[in-house]
Amino acid sequence: MDQIRTGAGIVIWQDGKVLLGYRLSPHGHGAWSFPGGHVEFGEHPEQAVIREAYEETGLIISAARKLTFTSDLYENGTQYITLFFQALDWSGNLENKEPEKCERWDWFHPDELPNPLFKPIVTFLNEGNLLTP
Repeated sequence: MDQIRTGAGIVIWQDGKVLLGYRLSPHGHGAWSFPGGHVEFGEHPEQAVIREAYEETGLIISAARKLTFTSDLYENGTQYITLFFQALDWSGNLENKEPEKCERWDWFHPDELPNPLFKPIVTFLNEGNLLTP
């Protein structure tokens, strides 16, 4: 397939815990991931991640900052560049708005993350990035 895709994920904190969802979609099925998704053509990555967070969780992100990016190769010939952001301010009530793509959302202490983690998060952590509020 040999293609490059751009994804964006957002780290959302509440009471010292980070939000992760258990993925049901084919890409990353069975792994835990931050809210996020594809950056659409013409869309700024920050707007993409704010949109995706709302579409998936119902949370409204009013301010975010860039963290870093990762690059991951998948067996199907796809390379994903994933842009990571952190929510600085958010509101709303957490809900699972896409149950066909995510089984559930849960809050985890950074020292007690579930397994398996989505490949871009593993790369994020292996590259020395820390999960801190």
